[in-house]
Amino acid sequence: MKTRYFIFLSYDGTSYHGWQVQPGKVTVQSKLEEALSVILQEDIKTTGAGRTDTGVHARSFIAHFDSRNKDLPDNQKIIFRLNRFLPSDISVNRISIVDNKAHARFDALSRTYIYYISLKKDPFSHKYAWHRHGDIDIEAMNIAASLLLKHEDFTSFSKAHTQVQTNICQVYEAKWTKNNDMMVFRIRANRFLRNMVRAIVGSMIMIGTGKIPPEEIENIINAKDRSSAGVSAPAGGLFLENIDYDPGLFI
Repeated sequence: MKTRYFIFLSYDGTSYHGWQVQPGKVTVQSKLEEALSVILQEDIKTTGAGRTDTGVHARSFIAHFDSRNKDLPDNQKIIFRLNRFLPSDISVNRISIVDNKAHARFDALSRTYIYYISLKKDPFSHKYAWHRHGDIDIEAMNIAASLLLKHEDFTSFSKAHTQVQTNICQVYEAKWTKNNDMMVFRIRANRFLRNMVRAIVGSMIMIGTGKIPPEEIENIINAKDRSSAGVSAPAGGLFLENIDYDPGLFI
């Protein structure tokens, strides 16, 4: 009988076509499955907590897999060998045993994303933040961010023609903060649509630069039309920060 595990990893998504396996594309999932299969000496398939788009990063991504090996939970030798095999921009941080019915995607209670905007040119952060020049009204953007919590249908911020059955999401938290020359947007929800955070950030920039008032965000949402929202912010500034689960899943 196989045992189910959650594997916790971090990655720089710059060089990858997102998380999910795609024919002819280099993805994080394909690299992870190759490493697990070689190190554990069995064919390993993973199921991720979601899918990050091309160029998007993750500080904490979680996937589940089944294995005949019973000696994996936080086995530092295995983690070390996996990290030696994996490219330098993917890191395994932890492996935990979970209930055999636990599902990395469907059992996630919430996900948190963070988006970075740099207000000055910085050669050391250009891959990980969207450089914007000029004044940006963070107070106006926070007014708009607070209005996100009142709505559930985020069709206007979803990539068109996706295969999801519903565009309903529950946003629990959405807030902008500023630290010196870096603006940070933190958003937590039960689920996210493809391109959702980047489309929200692109629309927020329209508000922050005075092109539209904060209250216009509600008209954008109610339109249920992607063309009513702003352009998508670049992928490099987006990080999947955290995924929450019921502690009872872990053994």
